[in-house]
Amino acid sequence: MAGIDIEGLATVYPNGVRAVDGLDLHVADGEFFALLGPSGCGKTTLLRTIAGLEAASEGTVRIDSADVTRVEPGKRGVAMVFQDYALFPHMNVSENITYPLKVRRVAAATRADVASRTAGELSLQGLLERKPAQLSGGQQQRVALARAIASEGKVLLLDEPLSNLDARLRLEARTFLKKLQRDLGITTVFVTHDQAEALALADRIAVMDSGKLRQLGSPREVFARPVNTFVANFIGSTPMNLLPGTVTTSGTGAVSVAGGSLPATTGSVPADAEVTVGIRPEYLTVVSGDVTGPALRGVVVVAENLGTQSLVTVDCDGTLVGVTVPEEAEPTPGTAVVLTAPASRVLLYDRNSGELLARQPATVAS
Repeated sequence: MAGIDIEGLATVYPNGVRAVDGLDLHVADGEFFALLGPSGCGKTTLLRTIAGLEAASEGTVRIDSADVTRVEPGKRGVAMVFQDYALFPHMNVSENITYPLKVRRVAAATRADVASRTAGELSLQGLLERKPAQLSGGQQQRVALARAIASEGKVLLLDEPLSNLDARLRLEARTFLKKLQRDLGITTVFVTHDQAEALALADRIAVMDSGKLRQLGSPREVFARPVNTFVANFIGSTPMNLLPGTVTTSGTGAVSVAGGSLPATTGSVPADAEVTVGIRPEYLTVVSGDVTGPALRGVVVVAENLGTQSLVTVDCDGTLVGVTVPEEAEPTPGTAVVLTAPASRVLLYDRNSGELLARQPATVAS
Protein backbone atom coordinates (compact mmCIF):
# COMPACT_ATOMS: atom_id res chain seq x y z
CA MET A 1 0.00 0.00 0.00
CA ALA A 2 1.06 3.63 -0.19
CA GLY A 3 0.50 7.12 1.10
CA ILE A 4 -0.16 10.21 -1.02
CA ASP A 5 1.70 13.51 -0.68
CA ILE A 6 0.55 16.63 -2.48
CA GLU A 7 2.56 19.85 -2.39
CA GLY A 8 1.57 23.21 -3.86
CA LEU A 9 -0.79 21.52 -6.30
CA ALA A 10 -2.73 23.68 -8.74
CA THR A 11 -4.91 22.62 -11.65
CA VAL A 12 -5.70 25.57 -13.91
CA TYR A 13 -8.12 25.29 -16.83
CA PRO A 14 -7.50 27.08 -20.16
CA ASN A 15 -10.07 29.74 -19.20
CA GLY A 16 -7.95 30.65 -16.18
CA VAL A 17 -10.13 29.00 -13.54
CA ARG A 18 -7.99 27.53 -10.76
CA ALA A 19 -10.02 24.40 -10.00
CA VAL A 20 -7.37 23.34 -7.47
CA ASP A 21 -5.46 26.27 -6.02
CA GLY A 22 -2.10 25.73 -4.28
CA LEU A 23 -3.12 22.75 -2.18
CA ASP A 24 -0.94 20.82 0.29
CA LEU A 25 -2.20 17.48 1.56
CA HIS A 26 -0.96 14.20 3.05
CA VAL A 27 -3.01 10.99 2.96
CA ALA A 28 -1.54 8.31 5.21
CA ASP A 29 -0.89 4.72 4.16
CA GLY A 30 -4.10 2.72 4.64
CA GLU A 31 -6.22 5.79 5.41
CA PHE A 32 -9.85 6.20 4.32
CA PHE A 33 -9.82 9.86 3.29
CA ALA A 34 -12.74 12.00 2.13
CA LEU A 35 -12.72 15.05 -0.13
CA LEU A 36 -15.91 16.90 0.77
CA GLY A 37 -17.46 20.06 -0.56
CA PRO A 38 -20.23 21.59 -2.66
CA SER A 39 -20.48 21.16 -6.42
CA GLY A 40 -17.72 23.02 -8.22
CA CYS A 41 -15.37 23.21 -5.22
CA GLY A 42 -12.57 21.29 -7.01
CA LYS A 43 -12.77 17.94 -5.23
CA THR A 44 -13.30 15.81 -8.35
CA THR A 45 -10.59 17.76 -10.21
CA LEU A 46 -8.20 17.02 -7.34
CA LEU A 47 -9.07 13.31 -7.48
CA ARG A 48 -8.57 13.22 -11.25
CA THR A 49 -5.26 15.06 -10.89
CA ILE A 50 -4.07 12.41 -8.42
CA ALA A 51 -5.11 9.77 -10.96
CA GLY A 52 -3.36 11.60 -13.81
CA LEU A 53 -6.58 12.20 -15.75
CA GLU A 54 -6.07 15.95 -15.28
CA ALA A 55 -2.65 17.55 -15.71
CA ALA A 56 -1.19 19.41 -12.74
CA SER A 57 -0.36 23.01 -13.64
CA GLU A 58 1.82 23.51 -10.56
CA GLY A 59 3.14 21.46 -7.66
CA THR A 60 3.80 17.76 -7.19
CA VAL A 61 1.92 14.52 -6.54
CA ARG A 62 3.77 11.67 -4.83
CA ILE A 63 2.44 8.15 -4.36
CA ASP A 64 4.46 5.82 -2.16
CA SER A 65 7.16 8.55 -2.10
CA ALA A 66 7.55 8.44 -5.91
CA ASP A 67 6.92 11.63 -7.89
CA VAL A 68 4.13 10.77 -10.33
CA THR A 69 3.20 14.31 -11.33
CA ARG A 70 4.12 13.73 -14.98
CA VAL A 71 3.57 9.96 -15.04
CA GLU A 72 0.75 8.67 -17.25
CA PRO A 73 -2.34 7.32 -15.42
CA GLY A 74 -1.74 3.64 -16.19
CA LYS A 75 1.67 3.71 -14.52
CA ARG A 76 0.73 5.50 -11.28
CA GLY A 77 -0.45 2.42 -9.43
CA VAL A 78 -3.94 3.80 -8.83
CA ALA A 79 -7.35 2.19 -9.29
CA MET A 80 -10.38 4.39 -9.82
CA VAL A 81 -14.12 3.88 -9.55
CA PHE A 82 -16.06 6.49 -11.50
CA GLN A 83 -19.41 7.99 -10.53
CA ASP A 84 -21.22 6.20 -13.37
CA TYR A 85 -19.13 3.02 -12.77
CA ALA A 86 -17.98 3.02 -16.46
CA LEU A 87 -18.68 -0.68 -17.00
CA PHE A 88 -18.38 -2.07 -20.52
CA PRO A 89 -21.97 -2.94 -21.55
CA HIS A 90 -20.91 -5.66 -24.03
CA MET A 91 -18.78 -7.52 -21.46
CA ASN A 92 -20.05 -9.77 -18.72
CA VAL A 93 -19.15 -9.30 -15.05
CA SER A 94 -16.11 -11.55 -15.22
CA GLU A 95 -14.74 -9.74 -18.28
CA ASN A 96 -15.36 -6.34 -16.70
CA ILE A 97 -13.55 -7.32 -13.51
CA THR A 98 -10.50 -8.68 -15.29
CA TYR A 99 -10.23 -6.12 -18.08
CA PRO A 100 -7.23 -4.31 -16.47
CA LEU A 101 -5.43 -7.66 -16.28
CA LYS A 102 -6.24 -8.43 -19.91
CA VAL A 103 -4.69 -5.10 -20.95
CA ARG A 104 -1.53 -6.16 -19.08
CA ARG A 105 -1.63 -9.49 -20.96
CA VAL A 106 -2.16 -11.60 -17.85
CA ALA A 107 -2.91 -15.24 -18.71
CA ALA A 108 -6.56 -16.20 -19.12
CA ALA A 109 -6.41 -18.84 -16.38
CA THR A 110 -5.03 -16.30 -13.92
CA ARG A 111 -7.71 -13.81 -14.90
CA ALA A 112 -10.42 -16.40 -14.25
CA ASP A 113 -8.97 -17.11 -10.79
CA VAL A 114 -8.88 -13.38 -9.97
CA ALA A 115 -12.48 -12.92 -11.16
CA SER A 116 -13.68 -15.84 -9.05
CA ARG A 117 -11.79 -14.72 -5.93
CA THR A 118 -12.77 -11.04 -6.21
CA ALA A 119 -16.40 -11.90 -6.96
CA GLY A 120 -16.45 -13.97 -3.77
CA GLU A 121 -15.07 -11.06 -1.73
CA LEU A 122 -17.78 -8.73 -3.01
CA SER A 123 -20.75 -11.13 -2.99
CA LEU A 124 -20.95 -11.37 -6.79
CA GLN A 125 -20.95 -15.18 -7.04
CA GLY A 126 -23.42 -16.40 -9.61
CA LEU A 127 -23.35 -13.09 -11.50
CA LEU A 128 -20.11 -13.53 -13.46
CA GLU A 129 -21.88 -14.31 -16.73
CA ARG A 130 -24.36 -11.43 -16.56
CA LYS A 131 -24.05 -8.18 -18.49
CA PRO A 132 -24.22 -4.81 -16.64
CA ALA A 133 -27.77 -4.18 -17.92
CA GLN A 134 -28.89 -7.29 -16.03
CA LEU A 135 -27.57 -5.99 -12.69
CA SER A 136 -29.03 -3.71 -10.04
CA GLY A 137 -27.35 -0.42 -9.17
CA GLY A 138 -25.74 -1.93 -6.09
CA GLN A 139 -24.44 -4.90 -8.06
CA GLN A 140 -22.98 -2.61 -10.74
CA GLN A 141 -21.23 -0.64 -8.02
CA ARG A 142 -19.68 -3.80 -6.60
CA VAL A 143 -18.50 -4.87 -10.07
CA ALA A 144 -16.78 -1.51 -10.48
CA LEU A 145 -15.14 -1.97 -7.08
CA ALA A 146 -14.13 -5.53 -7.98
CA ARG A 147 -12.47 -4.28 -11.18
CA ALA A 148 -10.56 -1.65 -9.21
CA ILE A 149 -9.44 -4.21 -6.63
CA ALA A 150 -8.41 -6.72 -9.33
CA SER A 151 -6.11 -4.12 -10.89
CA GLU A 152 -4.03 -4.31 -7.67
CA GLY A 153 -3.39 -0.58 -7.43
CA LYS A 154 -1.59 0.93 -4.48
CA VAL A 155 -4.29 3.56 -4.07
CA LEU A 156 -8.06 3.37 -4.55
CA LEU A 157 -9.81 6.52 -5.82
CA LEU A 158 -13.61 6.74 -5.60
CA ASP A 159 -15.59 9.50 -7.33
CA GLU A 160 -19.05 9.84 -5.71
CA PRO A 161 -19.28 6.03 -5.41
CA LEU A 162 -22.73 5.96 -3.78
CA SER A 163 -24.52 8.79 -5.56
CA ASN A 164 -26.39 6.57 -8.05
CA LEU A 165 -27.97 4.41 -5.35
CA ASP A 166 -31.32 4.95 -3.65
CA ALA A 167 -31.39 5.98 0.01
CA ARG A 168 -31.73 2.51 1.56
CA LEU A 169 -29.18 0.89 -0.73
CA ARG A 170 -26.80 3.79 -0.09
CA LEU A 171 -26.81 2.99 3.63
CA GLU A 172 -26.14 -0.69 2.96
CA ALA A 173 -23.38 0.13 0.47
CA ARG A 174 -21.81 2.55 2.94
CA THR A 175 -21.42 -0.18 5.55
CA PHE A 176 -20.13 -2.62 2.93
CA LEU A 177 -17.61 -0.10 1.56
CA LYS A 178 -16.19 0.76 4.97
CA LYS A 179 -15.76 -2.91 5.92
CA LEU A 180 -14.18 -3.68 2.54
CA GLN A 181 -11.65 -0.87 2.88
CA ARG A 182 -10.72 -1.97 6.40
CA ASP A 183 -10.31 -5.58 5.27
CA LEU A 184 -8.12 -4.61 2.29
CA GLY A 185 -6.18 -1.93 4.16
CA ILE A 186 -5.79 0.01 0.91
CA THR A 187 -5.22 3.76 0.92
CA THR A 188 -8.53 5.19 -0.27
CA VAL A 189 -9.55 8.70 -1.32
CA PHE A 190 -13.20 9.28 -2.05
CA VAL A 191 -15.06 12.33 -3.29
CA THR A 192 -18.51 13.19 -2.02
CA HIS A 193 -20.79 16.19 -1.58
CA ASP A 194 -22.79 14.26 1.04
CA GLN A 195 -21.46 15.31 4.45
CA ALA A 196 -23.31 12.47 6.24
CA GLU A 197 -21.50 10.00 3.98
CA ALA A 198 -18.12 11.59 4.71
CA LEU A 199 -18.74 11.69 8.47
CA ALA A 200 -19.75 8.01 8.48
CA LEU A 201 -16.94 6.62 6.32
CA ALA A 202 -13.79 8.71 6.58
CA ASP A 203 -10.87 8.56 8.98
CA ARG A 204 -10.21 12.19 8.04
CA ILE A 205 -12.08 14.76 5.97
CA ALA A 206 -10.77 17.59 3.81
CA VAL A 207 -13.48 20.22 3.29
CA MET A 208 -12.89 22.14 0.06
CA ASP A 209 -14.26 25.37 -1.36
CA SER A 210 -13.20 27.25 -4.52
CA GLY A 211 -10.22 24.95 -5.02
CA LYS A 212 -8.83 25.53 -1.54
CA LEU A 213 -8.72 23.48 1.63
CA ARG A 214 -10.99 25.04 4.25
CA GLN A 215 -10.57 22.46 7.02
CA LEU A 216 -8.79 19.15 7.55
CA GLY A 217 -9.53 16.86 10.46
CA SER A 218 -11.33 13.84 11.84
CA PRO A 219 -15.11 13.64 11.41
CA ARG A 220 -15.53 14.52 15.08
CA GLU A 221 -13.25 17.56 14.79
CA VAL A 222 -14.92 18.88 11.66
CA PHE A 223 -18.41 18.42 13.11
CA ALA A 224 -17.80 19.66 16.65
CA ARG A 225 -15.39 22.51 15.93
CA PRO A 226 -15.59 23.88 12.39
CA VAL A 227 -12.81 26.43 11.94
CA ASN A 228 -14.90 28.88 9.90
CA THR A 229 -18.51 29.66 9.13
CA PHE A 230 -18.32 28.05 5.68
CA VAL A 231 -17.56 24.64 7.22
CA ALA A 232 -20.01 25.28 10.07
CA ASN A 233 -22.80 25.96 7.60
CA PHE A 234 -21.90 23.03 5.33
CA ILE A 235 -21.39 20.23 7.87
CA GLY A 236 -24.30 18.69 9.77
CA SER A 237 -27.63 17.11 8.85
CA THR A 238 -29.32 20.03 10.63
CA PRO A 239 -27.75 23.46 9.95
CA MET A 240 -25.67 25.06 12.67
CA ASN A 241 -27.20 28.17 14.20
CA LEU A 242 -25.02 31.11 13.15
CA LEU A 243 -26.29 34.16 15.01
CA PRO A 244 -25.01 37.73 15.47
CA GLY A 245 -23.83 38.34 19.01
CA THR A 246 -21.68 40.49 21.27
CA VAL A 247 -19.15 39.33 23.85
CA THR A 248 -20.24 40.59 27.27
CA THR A 249 -17.29 39.40 29.37
CA SER A 250 -13.82 38.16 28.38
CA GLY A 251 -12.21 34.91 29.53
CA THR A 252 -14.78 32.43 30.81
CA GLY A 253 -17.84 34.54 30.35
CA ALA A 254 -20.87 34.97 28.15
CA VAL A 255 -22.07 36.32 24.84
CA SER A 256 -25.30 38.18 24.27
CA VAL A 257 -27.33 36.74 21.41
CA ALA A 258 -30.95 36.52 20.23
CA GLY A 259 -32.28 38.69 23.04
CA GLY A 260 -30.63 36.52 25.69
CA SER A 261 -27.18 35.12 26.38
CA LEU A 262 -25.14 31.93 26.28
CA PRO A 263 -22.07 30.88 28.21
CA ALA A 264 -18.88 30.99 26.13
CA THR A 265 -15.16 30.56 26.52
CA THR A 266 -14.11 33.84 24.94
CA GLY A 267 -10.37 33.61 25.60
CA SER A 268 -8.70 36.83 24.52
CA VAL A 269 -11.71 38.11 22.60
CA PRO A 270 -12.41 41.52 24.17
CA ALA A 271 -15.68 42.52 25.74
CA ASP A 272 -18.09 44.29 23.37
CA ALA A 273 -16.56 42.50 20.35
CA GLU A 274 -19.17 41.78 17.71
CA VAL A 275 -19.05 38.09 16.72
CA THR A 276 -21.01 35.36 14.99
CA VAL A 277 -22.17 32.81 17.53
CA GLY A 278 -22.21 29.19 16.35
CA ILE A 279 -24.19 26.52 18.19
CA ARG A 280 -25.47 23.27 16.75
CA PRO A 281 -29.14 22.39 17.34
CA GLU A 282 -27.96 19.09 18.85
CA TYR A 283 -26.03 20.94 21.58
CA LEU A 284 -28.92 23.14 22.74
CA THR A 285 -31.22 21.87 25.48
CA VAL A 286 -34.83 22.79 26.16
CA VAL A 287 -35.17 23.41 29.91
CA SER A 288 -38.45 23.18 31.74
CA GLY A 289 -39.11 26.24 33.86
CA ASP A 290 -36.71 29.17 34.19
CA VAL A 291 -32.94 29.18 34.81
CA THR A 292 -30.69 31.66 36.60
CA GLY A 293 -27.68 31.49 34.28
CA PRO A 294 -27.19 32.47 30.61
CA ALA A 295 -30.07 31.24 28.45
CA LEU A 296 -32.25 32.03 25.46
CA ARG A 297 -35.98 32.48 25.83
CA GLY A 298 -38.47 32.22 23.05
CA VAL A 299 -41.60 30.71 21.56
CA VAL A 300 -41.82 27.58 19.41
CA VAL A 301 -42.68 28.46 15.81
CA VAL A 302 -42.61 25.05 14.14
CA ALA A 303 -41.55 21.45 14.91
CA GLU A 304 -40.31 19.11 12.18
CA ASN A 305 -40.36 15.35 12.75
CA LEU A 306 -36.98 13.72 11.95
CA GLY A 307 -37.88 10.24 13.18
CA THR A 308 -36.36 9.68 16.61
CA GLN A 309 -35.86 13.44 16.99
CA SER A 310 -37.64 16.65 16.08
CA LEU A 311 -36.08 19.87 14.83
CA VAL A 312 -37.79 22.69 16.68
CA THR A 313 -37.54 26.31 15.50
CA VAL A 314 -37.78 28.85 18.30
CA ASP A 315 -38.37 32.59 17.86
CA CYS A 316 -35.99 34.25 20.31
CA ASP A 317 -36.68 37.99 20.24
CA GLY A 318 -37.07 37.96 16.46
CA THR A 319 -34.15 35.57 15.80
CA LEU A 320 -34.96 32.01 14.72
CA VAL A 321 -32.97 29.34 16.58
CA GLY A 322 -33.02 25.61 15.79
CA VAL A 323 -32.85 22.95 18.52
CA THR A 324 -33.28 19.18 18.34
CA VAL A 325 -35.33 17.36 20.96
CA PRO A 326 -36.32 13.71 21.48
CA GLU A 327 -39.52 12.79 19.62
CA GLU A 328 -41.43 12.29 22.86
CA ALA A 329 -40.43 15.78 24.08
CA GLU A 330 -41.58 17.71 21.00
CA PRO A 331 -43.26 20.95 22.11
CA THR A 332 -46.30 22.31 20.32
CA PRO A 333 -46.12 25.59 18.37
CA GLY A 334 -46.78 28.57 20.64
CA THR A 335 -45.09 26.99 23.66
CA ALA A 336 -42.69 29.24 25.59
CA VAL A 337 -39.31 27.54 26.08
CA VAL A 338 -35.89 28.21 27.60
CA LEU A 339 -32.71 27.08 25.80
CA THR A 340 -29.32 26.45 27.39
CA ALA A 341 -25.98 25.09 26.17
CA PRO A 342 -22.60 24.21 27.70
CA ALA A 343 -19.91 26.83 27.13
CA SER A 344 -17.68 24.23 25.42
CA ARG A 345 -20.23 23.89 22.60
CA VAL A 346 -20.67 27.61 21.92
CA LEU A 347 -18.33 28.78 19.17
CA LEU A 348 -17.37 32.36 18.37
CA TYR A 349 -16.45 33.46 14.86
CA ASP A 350 -15.02 36.73 13.63
CA ARG A 351 -17.96 38.70 12.24
CA ASN A 352 -15.98 39.82 9.16
CA SER A 353 -13.64 36.94 8.25
CA GLY A 354 -15.83 34.10 9.50
CA GLU A 355 -12.81 32.47 11.18
CA LEU A 356 -13.08 30.72 14.55
CA LEU A 357 -12.01 32.76 17.59
CA ALA A 358 -10.90 31.54 21.02
CA ARG A 359 -9.91 28.13 19.67
CA GLN A 360 -9.95 25.16 22.01
CA PRO A 361 -8.87 21.53 21.51
CA ALA A 362 -11.12 19.81 18.98
CA THR A 363 -12.15 17.01 21.34
CA VAL A 364 -14.63 18.66 23.65
CA ALA A 365 -16.80 17.34 26.40
CA SER A 366 -20.45 18.18 26.59
